[in-house]
Amino acid sequence: MRIAVATKDWATVSGHAGQTRCWLLWDLADVRAGDPLPEPSRVELVKEQLFHHFQDDGPHPLDGVEIVVAGSAGDGFVRHMKARGADVVLTGESDPVRALTLLVAGEDLPEQRFDITTSLCKLRDLFSRH
Repeated sequence: MRIAVATKDWATVSGHAGQTRCWLLWDLADVRAGDPLPEPSRVELVKEQLFHHFQDDGPHPLDGVEIVVAGSAGDGFVRHMKARGADVVLTGESDPVRALTLLVAGEDLPEQRFDITTSLCKLRDLFSRH
């Protein structure tokens, strides 16, 4: 299973997933219960690859991800990722490793915090191609 976590600075879970450039990507295919988490790879998106701008006209660096973790995301982003085969999990947890650890353990993640950009995204999504 491949899990991507949106980050602000490689160290903090980011809100507004559709505008996130820095992603930590974990490949857990060979991880067994009790194994330590592997080191994530870093994926840095250019503007054209940001989901607010991406035209779905070719492959994307996050293709093959099954779960996306972020602090917030608009409905368009969630629909867009579902169409690409990924579920979106939103959380108030700020530490990417802790969020992943809780997720893998099947524990509840902290509720997401209020993020004004989510409200703005909902308005934008009303007129979006998603």
